[in-house]
Amino acid sequence: MSRISELIAERCPQDVPFMALGDICVIKTGPNINKQVIADRPGPYPVINSGRDPLGYVDHFNTENDPIGIASRGSVGLVTWTSGRFFRGNLNYSCTVKNPAQLDTRFLYHYLLHVDAEIQALATHQGIPALNAGALKTLLVPVPSKEIQIEIVRILDAFTELTAELTAELTARKKQYNHYRDQLLRFEDGAVEWMPLGVITTIKTGQSVNKQMISANPGDYPVINSGREPLGFINEWNTEEDPIGITSRGAGVGSITWQDGRYFRGNLNYSVTIKDTQKVRIRYFYHVLQKMQLEIQALCTYDGIPALNAGNLKELKVPVPSFAEQGRIEITLDKFDALTNSITEGLPREIELRQKQYEYYRDLLLSFPKPEEVAA
Repeated sequence: MSRISELIAERCPQDVPFMALGDICVIKTGPNINKQVIADRPGPYPVINSGRDPLGYVDHFNTENDPIGIASRGSVGLVTWTSGRFFRGNLNYSCTVKNPAQLDTRFLYHYLLHVDAEIQALATHQGIPALNAGALKTLLVPVPSKEIQIEIVRILDAFTELTAELTAELTARKKQYNHYRDQLLRFEDGAVEWMPLGVITTIKTGQSVNKQMISANPGDYPVINSGREPLGFINEWNTEEDPIGITSRGAGVGSITWQDGRYFRGNLNYSVTIKDTQKVRIRYFYHVLQKMQLEIQALCTYDGIPALNAGNLKELKVPVPSFAEQGRIEITLDKFDALTNSITEGLPREIELRQKQYEYYRDLLLSFPKPEEVAA
């Protein structure tokens, strides 16, 4: 840390200058793309659009070595880094540095993660969250000397590399879980009863919610809406001990969610409540839905905003073996699931701790005072 302080004093004696993002970067979106295009043209290139994970993979690319993206809708304001060749969609802004001799791309990436709250404040959250390019261009970015930028990148990348190694190990464990899940949930024709989802469950949505409501009413209860991760935390709950949900709209459409205890279910998340828990075990049923993820996504429509109709979902048939057999499958798969997905044990816990360590040092290194703060 002292080395960076010395560099700042040496190279930026009049404080670190700030520049508008629109002055130092070219900001634009890619062309329109949807699940149907991806299905028709499968290939090796990831499609980066409005979520953290690729929307899919196609046989063509439109971006090469231009790694920074910011989601304009869906997971609005989400900052992504994608190396090499990929397809950038219409819901993802590129942030292409105009003068690499002045600004290091990796430094800019770390800084954009640091100012997530400022990016979110530029977005509109009435109706479908959206981030306007004009507003994004006004974001102020510090531009210290290139030597300072490179030193900060060196320190922060050391943390992200360790996290990446742990994440790769977690990915391998998830593949192991998927393998055993698919083996255990493969049933011969006629071996088990297959029942429509609408017969064994009640499906309905939660209440309308947005970022503004959460900011105005912060609390301890997670808000489960259009993605696997909580939208935020609020001071009220509308769901208790009803853990299974399926995203109904947005970039994460068709995603299966699990949330223990009390929480707030939003209007973009279907509750999938088992009617008779003496016939169908909740955790068994959750694993079944995970296995049928692609079948659920195939029920979605991708013209415009991706959406999943409850009526179509109710027709989906799921396997219902004996209650005892469900229990055996549930116990086995829960062991793998605990290792890969628990926030209190195993690799996810280690990754969480490393991420917090990275965020601590990132915020410490990138908290340059803005000109008005210095003047004040």
